[in-house]
Amino acid sequence: MARKAKASKSTKKATNAKAKASKTSARAGARKSSSPKSSTSPRKNWTDAELKSMKMMVTQNTPTGIIAMKLKRSVTSVYGKAAREGISLAPTNRSPRD
Repeated sequence: MARKAKASKSTKKATNAKAKASKTSARAGARKSSSPKSSTSPRKNWTDAELKSMKMMVTQNTPTGIIAMKLKRSVTSVYGKAAREGISLAPTNRSPRD
């Protein structure tokens, strides 16, 4: 009788191991590659004209996403360049209570 109990425990363990293996193999696998969000090259130097255009749009309270789209840059690159140049992207015409 003791042998049957041990055999059933080992079969349960084997079944659990198979179930765990199937779950992990279903999750594991290569990730889908996403297409690049912009069609520009990854490293594009800022020109003086682009910087001037960005400063003008910032003074007009243009949203950062629109600035990025017009300059054909990512939003992150616009935020980074503004930080390096000391330009605040916060809107200037907002009420202090908003």
